[in-house]
Amino acid sequence: MDLRKLKKLIDLVEASGIAELEITEGEEKVRIAKSIAGAPMMMQHPQYIQASVPAAAVPVAAAPTEEAVPEGHIVRSPMVGTFYRAPAPGSKNFAEVGQSVNAGDTLCIIEAMKLLNEIEADQGGVIKAILVENGQPVEYGEPLFVIA
Repeated sequence: MDLRKLKKLIDLVEASGIAELEITEGEEKVRIAKSIAGAPMMMQHPQYIQASVPAAAVPVAAAPTEEAVPEGHIVRSPMVGTFYRAPAPGSKNFAEVGQSVNAGDTLCIIEAMKLLNEIEADQGGVIKAILVENGQPVEYGEPLFVIA
């Protein structure tokens, strides 16, 4: 792929609100993803070219106020991926607000690189809040659940 075209794609990602862009032209694939300070980068397939764009270059929406999140232990995402509340579409959700859970109980699944990873409660308690919508992409360290 032409370096000028690659530079234009990087500028496009930098100027827009998107976090990731993947383009395929014939047998060439390019994936451009913004890096977040302090978060580890995911391993990429060798056929991909990854260009990191500083996150500070794009305006970020204001973080939710702390009053909106109930007090308690926060279960955070251990990886980047897609959040799913149930094992399959149409199945019963792993966890609901108000449900009691024990340490080791599955709370959700995060799909990363075509692998389904079960996320377990790291302590027991009652689920006070589910902070992510089903099917939503999540970042490393993003709060998923509040357990009290």
